[in-house]
Amino acid sequence: MRGAFRFVCLTDNADGLLPRIEALPIPEVGLWPEDWYRSGVWPKLGIYDGALHGLRGRCVFIDLDMVVLREVDDFFDAKGTYIGVDGGENWGRLERGAAPELCSALISFEIFANAKVADAFRAEPKRLMGSYRNEQAFTAGMLPDIRYWPSDWVISFKRSLRQPVGLDLVLQPKMPPRSAKVLAFHGTPRPMDRMGRCKRFWGRFLHMGHGAACWMVDYWRDNGGDRI
Repeated sequence: MRGAFRFVCLTDNADGLLPRIEALPIPEVGLWPEDWYRSGVWPKLGIYDGALHGLRGRCVFIDLDMVVLREVDDFFDAKGTYIGVDGGENWGRLERGAAPELCSALISFEIFANAKVADAFRAEPKRLMGSYRNEQAFTAGMLPDIRYWPSDWVISFKRSLRQPVGLDLVLQPKMPPRSAKVLAFHGTPRPMDRMGRCKRFWGRFLHMGHGAACWMVDYWRDNGGDRI
């Protein structure tokens, strides 16, 4: 980023973070301990907490399993009460006519503006967890004015860069296009799987892969990562 910013990590484990990263607890939203581990998506509703540790201003929230490829200033400059990724069937390709479906892997909003989301969930968490597939579906049901990033800003590794069925085992993934600002890893593989940390096969039959992606290993090392 070119301008001033605060880099905050909401986490229950701050070990190993760089000094400029502010580690803060994940706000509670009324979950039982087993709910945190049975389905890790619901604790994310804590980002809509009305207090949120006293933070102020425009927030760009990014999931941990994302690869930031280029400057992210445009995400802060974009206008809209709430902006997210269209993670629907066509992953942002609205021109094909598919209805958009919120993916909260990278969202932008004014802190405190969506406190009703966290408050509503705290009031009856068990019922809502049984009524909605995940926190994204619940959030979309609570917020009527969601906008979506341009389809080429946040791309899916699985849907944009993987090779055809069977070829992931022998060919490198495609390189991200220059228009892509952030690469999303949802489900499997995870970013570290493509950097060689995972020695097992990843993905599901028939669409399975194996091994590191050379450009991701270079990216990791160029940006201060340790040796794989």
